[in-house]
Parts: sequence; C-alpha cells; structure tokens
Amino acid sequence: QVQLVESGGGLVQPGGSLRLSCTASGFSRDDYGIGWFRQAPGKEREFVAALTRSGRFTYYKDSVKGRFTISRDNAKNTVYLQMNSLKPEDTAVYYCAARERPDYSDSVYDYDYWGQGTQVTVSS
Repeated sequence: QVQLVESGGGLVQPGGSLRLSCTASGFSRDDYGIGWFRQAPGKEREFVAALTRSGRFTYYKDSVKGRFTISRDNAKNTVYLQMNSLKPEDTAVYYCAARERPDYSDSVYDYDYWGQGTQVTVSS
C-alpha cells in the first residue's frame, strides 16, 4: 500500500522560510515522479513544483520560481520543498503527490497517490 506522509507545515511571518518533507512508502519500484500542489480556501488545487525520478529536472509554478526549491533524496524516499521569502498568498494546504511514471506533470489528474496535506500559514 502506497503512502505519502507530509510534514513541516506551520505558521510563519511574511519573508520567512519553511521546509516541507514528503516521505513515500509502499512503492514496488522507485521510478515515480513527485509533485507538490496546494489548495487555498475556496480555490482549486494548483500545481506548485515537481521533479523527475532522477531529480535532474525540476518544474515550478511561475509565482514561486526563485523562492521555492524542490529536491529529493531517493535513499530516504523523501522529497523536500524548501520555501523561502514566503508571502501571505502562499497560505494553503500543501499536498505531495506521486505518479507511477518517472517524468513530471503539472496536472492533478496525472497523479495516482496523494498525501494528507500540511497547513502552511503566512501571516504577521
């Protein structure tokens, strides 16, 4: 049974930083792609960042480029989202998602497994 467990959310002031972690288990193979999405109250879930199985190629939503960094440690089956220079508009529940393909996608419909989400609140 595949499981994705996120951690690292919390309350931070504007301009602050947080690092989210997503640990995966239950995959029979390790060639899966990982993405981070977020959902603010009253809004649809949106793509934030993704990377390929190798970690060589990364992709970001335009509004987080230069502030967020996605990375993965395959030995630990963990993907990270380092978030710097946080803004109030980054407030949302953040979800990690996995797809049984080694490449990336920015569509929620292309992911097979989802974590439970972790709340990120940016406020003074």
